[in-house]
Amino acid sequence: MKSLLRFAFAISALLAAAGVHAQNAQNVLRVSAIPDEAPTELQRKFKPLGSYLEQKTGMKVEFVPVTDYAASVEGLINNKLDMVWFGGFTFVQAKVRSGGKVIPLVQREEDEKFKSVFISTDKTIGKLEDLKGKTFAFGSESSTSGHLMPRFYLLGANVNPDVDMKRVAFSGAHDATVAAVAGGKVDAGALNISVWEKLVSQNKVDTSKLRVFYTTPGYFDYNWTVRSDMNPELRKKLTDAFLALNSNDAQGKEILELQRATRFIPTKAENYASIEKAAQQAGLLK
Repeated sequence: MKSLLRFAFAISALLAAAGVHAQNAQNVLRVSAIPDEAPTELQRKFKPLGSYLEQKTGMKVEFVPVTDYAASVEGLINNKLDMVWFGGFTFVQAKVRSGGKVIPLVQREEDEKFKSVFISTDKTIGKLEDLKGKTFAFGSESSTSGHLMPRFYLLGANVNPDVDMKRVAFSGAHDATVAAVAGGKVDAGALNISVWEKLVSQNKVDTSKLRVFYTTPGYFDYNWTVRSDMNPELRKKLTDAFLALNSNDAQGKEILELQRATRFIPTKAENYASIEKAAQQAGLLK
């Protein structure tokens, strides 16, 4: 009898501990972002935003870095992450991989008409067609602004990177693409216009040598995405928190500047239909 009581007590203790662990896990919001910049830069950009979201949700907010773009997609759909800053293409990949069980909450106002820039130090390159026979760097293979849309517009100009260029490389991140072109490792490259403008404003680019020779038309890009099984109340808190960010107060100004945003606005999955179509046409959606 005593052994049975001890066994029952042990089971109860284990269940109680499991309950506490589950409760603690639910009180932590695991957030990540596609690694389109250096890890230290991503951490720096997220820190004040994380503190702000903790204030607004009452939860501990933890930034979880990922190794590559694919890991951000898999982390969200496999319940290892709760909210991710996706590019348009990674959002489409998550939507397809999850069977439509992800929801984009908000995007920056700038993401309604986002653009990519093509850069070079080579004075003989003045248009996309001039890239034939040249060496070229994209960002990450899963990057919207660093690969998908640049490839889409190259194909539209009858330039097939895999056939017409001498060599194609993937730098892994936008700032790395700039370094590759500036350092002469490739003749040209394509990246996110926002990162380009940031590097120029910080005097990290010698624009007397490295220049933009082509800017794409606008397209929908980045957003903050969650799974559709997130508690609707938490989803609303997160959405409202982003929409409430205002550059007129010190906290909001710091966050918006770090996120390179004028303000955040609501978004929806339908906004990324053209990205999905472009990915299919470029043969990149698997």
